[in-house]
Amino acid sequence: MTPTGLYVPLITPFDARGEVDQDALTRLADQVLADGADGLVALGTTGEPHALSTTEQRAVLDTLGAACRRHRAGFMVGAHTAEDLRALAGRPGITAALCLVPPFLRPGEEAVLAHFARLAEVSPVPLVVYHVPYRTGQALSAGALRRLADLPQVVGVKHAVGGIDADTIALLADLPPDFAVLGGEDAYLSPLLALGAHGGILASAHLATADYAALVAAWRDGDLARARPLGHRLATLSTTLFAEPNPSVIKAVLHAQGRIPTPTPRPPLLPATAQATALALACAEEVTRTADPRMVTSTVGTSSRCDAGA
Repeated sequence: MTPTGLYVPLITPFDARGEVDQDALTRLADQVLADGADGLVALGTTGEPHALSTTEQRAVLDTLGAACRRHRAGFMVGAHTAEDLRALAGRPGITAALCLVPPFLRPGEEAVLAHFARLAEVSPVPLVVYHVPYRTGQALSAGALRRLADLPQVVGVKHAVGGIDADTIALLADLPPDFAVLGGEDAYLSPLLALGAHGGILASAHLATADYAALVAAWRDGDLARARPLGHRLATLSTTLFAEPNPSVIKAVLHAQGRIPTPTPRPPLLPATAQATALALACAEEVTRTADPRMVTSTVGTSSRCDAGA
């Protein structure tokens, strides 16, 4: 199945003792799915898998997998090695694995293709390539992405290249069949959808989930009058949520809204500053208040409490 629409890579909430709060995780998963997300991502970067024990990771998979089955939603899992992928065998309801382009080594495009060919041979589920070159150090041309799309089991890419570049335009101008481009650079979601992307994997969509889902739907349906102003407003929200290392600000806002018990990430991350939290919270409240598309249109060009630097 080709993944399309809005996927939310869920944070991992911790309780006052610093342990994973499975009840809060369940509530959060149920809420974003009820509010219009098409699926969840477990153990993505936003979920801090680097800081979770193997036992905690398995518990997160159990909790989020159950939520996706209840809502008949897509379920994607971060899995970057052949061992990670083999461990997914027998787990119900997983629709795809999100696999990072090999980081740091900068092995070259041919090596990346060989890497994913090996993963495709052993994976029990389809693969979505996580392409984020400013983290991995490995650029991929539009041609390389098309060759990845030709591999069996590779069904899409999480596209997070830091903006809209020439390869982005070239890829979307000539997309391989049955290959999904999912925006992973939250502030650039709207222009990527305008160019033909199929949805997004968006940490920002913990907040204003229904509005991010509406943005995906508006571009899909060609409703420019709704998509453009909503895209501008949500891009501003995304910018505030990523003002400090992810997911610190998102966790701080969720905590301020009473949706998770603590705002704290695990080391090496630090909690969000009060200033970043206040700005993002104000922006989230403003987006919620102007959710009606007629109100969104009417506020374009007016002052905003969540304008960058406000």
